[in-house]
Amino acid sequence: MTSELLERTAVRSATAVFTGIGVTAPNGLGTQAWWEATVAGESGIRPVSRFDASGYPATLAGEVPGFEAEEHIPSRLLPQTDHMTRLALTAAKEALEDSGADPAEMPQYSAGAVTAASAGGFEFGQRELQALWSKGGQYVSAYQSYAWFYAVNTGQISIRHGLRGPSGVLVTEQAGGLDAVAQARRQLRKGSKLIVTGGVDGAVCPWGWTAQLAGGRMSSVADPARAFLPFDSEASGYVAGEGGAILVLEDAEAARERGARIYGQLSGYAATFDPGPGREGEPGLRRAAELALAEAGLSTGDVDVVFADASGVPELDRQEEAALTALFGPRGVPVTAPKTMTGRLSAGGASLDLAAALLSIRDAVIPPTVNVTSPVAADALDLVTEARRGPVRTALVLARGTGGFNAAAVVTAAN
Repeated sequence: MTSELLERTAVRSATAVFTGIGVTAPNGLGTQAWWEATVAGESGIRPVSRFDASGYPATLAGEVPGFEAEEHIPSRLLPQTDHMTRLALTAAKEALEDSGADPAEMPQYSAGAVTAASAGGFEFGQRELQALWSKGGQYVSAYQSYAWFYAVNTGQISIRHGLRGPSGVLVTEQAGGLDAVAQARRQLRKGSKLIVTGGVDGAVCPWGWTAQLAGGRMSSVADPARAFLPFDSEASGYVAGEGGAILVLEDAEAARERGARIYGQLSGYAATFDPGPGREGEPGLRRAAELALAEAGLSTGDVDVVFADASGVPELDRQEEAALTALFGPRGVPVTAPKTMTGRLSAGGASLDLAAALLSIRDAVIPPTVNVTSPVAADALDLVTEARRGPVRTALVLARGTGGFNAAAVVTAAN
């Protein structure tokens, strides 16, 4: 066997496991607070407080509660960072501490960072552009040169924790949280030992709000309990939020050698695209799920729960329901959408669902989909509306990003 073939074989056989979780979410700051609230069905969707949204059609958001940046971020970083980067740094620190890994004790280039983003530091950018327009260029912070950039979270996490190995950023909106983790796995298969990955996102500011409203999919309902209702007859769009999850993904052999606690394994992943504008064809979500399960060597009968993309846009909900029914049959698998408690977190949403899937495996519980009282597809979807106890060994996580991106990931209990 040639050396090239040996290398390709080694790359394919590498196993990636999750050893650390860090969360900043609208219904809980920190993994434990968020998970307890999620299992209990406690929502973090409330009237916007980060700016005056009273003049906008959408007035609700999922905002991370009780976050005081000075309590989590070194003072030297505060002038450099947007709010969403501060959330990301907080989650990354928790994830690394949770993993028990110390990058300083690892070979110099063996640990890296790959995150997802949708737009970068919108709030920071808005503030500096306002300074430019109202006062002049001399009042614009030099940090604007990178604080707005969509790769900034990867860079700041890498610098703070001395991660000198592979780095990157994926920009596929909501699908990004899965795509980033898959890219992290590729780096492990190329020889890295640990990658900090996932996504934390958010643009709860006038500039970000205007951009999202322009998409025409935000809910204008003012009641937090009725604004974001995926798969419900009253669905009217989504509520935007901030936050997400940062995860530590490690080479399984390296993790076991250091005695790490393992939450679960990334057993399968796939990404597809929807047909282009004006082209006929089935959306790509079902195909992504099929490919992810095939890579994992599993059948639909092996899946214990699906964490749905759960758009809240009726047409997109119907498409997802059709994909799930085609895969599993009517009511063939429990389906849940804990993002009904947080809103859609752009690039942070899917990685938060991954964290929920891993903790579902650990704690043998499926978290609920809240507020959905009139499901339009009750005969097709087994929608989990109250926490459901029972063994969970395999979870399928689905995500769709604006622009036709689809991603699916299969996480399983550690072997």
